Amino acid sequence: MKNNVTEFILLGLTQDPVKQKIVFAIFLVFYTATVFGNLLIILTIKTSPTLGTPMYFFLTYLSFADSCFSSTTAPKLIVDNLSKKQTISFDECMTQLFGMQSFGCMEILALILMAYDRCVAICKPLHYTVIMNQKMCGILVILAWVGSFLRSVTQTFLAFSLPFCGPNVIDHYFCDVQPLLRLACTDTYVINLLVISNSGIICMRSFAILISSYVFILYSLRNRSVEGKCKALSTCTSHIIVVIIFFVPCIFIYTRPPIIFPVNKLVSVFYTIGTPLFNPLIYTLRNAEVKHAMGKLWSR
Repeated sequence: MKNNVTEFILLGLTQDPVKQKIVFAIFLVFYTATVFGNLLIILTIKTSPTLGTPMYFFLTYLSFADSCFSSTTAPKLIVDNLSKKQTISFDECMTQLFGMQSFGCMEILALILMAYDRCVAICKPLHYTVIMNQKMCGILVILAWVGSFLRSVTQTFLAFSLPFCGPNVIDHYFCDVQPLLRLACTDTYVINLLVISNSGIICMRSFAILISSYVFILYSLRNRSVEGKCKALSTCTSHIIVVIIFFVPCIFIYTRPPIIFPVNKLVSVFYTIGTPLFNPLIYTLRNAEVKHAMGKLWSR
């Protein structure tokens, strides 16, 4: 079927002019803080000799993925709230979808790598430096990027292959597979099953792996000293908080049919803009080493 749609209209978070100005101001602050916070973490880790461990190596990629993930949706949302015509071309829509899926997947894999690093550090402390050497960490990151790229290509291909013959109004503030499925002028039942298996099941499986790994870590700490328990628990608690606030909204969005719910946009805001904003706060406020390194960087 021929594709007659060359652009989409994004309804955004609100159509009220007064509320649009409020949304513009709020998300401009959020996005600025997100980019600044994550780049500050990357700069701090790269310039601090004390933060050269694999955990912080993986944290730099999580922060980079957070910045890019937020940048795929937030700038467009901010600009659209000052624009009378909130449109996005078909090619820009596919590009936005590709970027969001790619960096979102990289964020998931970075969290898994950080959980694996903590498992090895706590459960096999004597073999930690041998297992998590620099070469192995580099290979794991490369595999994560390749996996993210392949998954985003699959999702984008599914959306790109859909025929659109009108209407072209997306009741959302960015291009995602689920809103696009509702506009396709064809039966999308099979494609929706593919999306659920590609995104929903991956989210649920990754969430289960991460929670299981931290449960295993906590179980392994039962015979450790009080000081060792407190240090490990502080790190693991930060990771668990990040995992929950990222995965719960993703599972809600991607593990069901493309049905419109009033809370869909709010949930999407939480994981596309909220999580990248919270991550720098969680990893700095709960981490004495990072705070100390930031203090040195600021004094220099």
